[in-house]
Amino acid sequence: MPYDIPPLDLENELDVHRRWMQRAMKLAEAAGDAGDVPVGAVVVGPGDVVLTEVGNRREQDQDPTAHAEVLALRAAARQLGNWHLNDCTLYVTLEPCPMCAGAIILSRLGLLVYGTPDPKAGAVRSVLNLPDGPASNHRLAVVGGVLAEPCRQQLQGWFRRRRQQRRSPSTP
Repeated sequence: MPYDIPPLDLENELDVHRRWMQRAMKLAEAAGDAGDVPVGAVVVGPGDVVLTEVGNRREQDQDPTAHAEVLALRAAARQLGNWHLNDCTLYVTLEPCPMCAGAIILSRLGLLVYGTPDPKAGAVRSVLNLPDGPASNHRLAVVGGVLAEPCRQQLQGWFRRRRQQRRSPSTP
């Protein structure tokens, strides 16, 4: 007798990813309002529980490593009392850079879901593919392109406004 295997509900899974990505986008917006590049990250643990949520803080903290992903991984590990994040999902609005991709791999993250690809510094699929490279000691599951267009527009809008502010003469 064959086993009854329920069909995969990919649309439901995408809805879940979209919901968390929207939350990450709100964090990105707050980071942008605070003067940082608008990137937001949410770590969801077992049972669909938010372990941490954060936006970029490089400018606020004057810390070159204060990318949303790194801050989120650190906080999630503290929350769990374990740096192995095997049962966790990281949602981030922009494809991680090499530093963040390395931290994600080292954390043994269960799943990475990112919004828009980064054609300049993306280290998961666009420019580099660190998770699948020979130096990676962890095979990372990745879902890219979730709400890619709104995430891209958020970043591009922020950079456009920033350039306009720099061109505008300041008023006394």
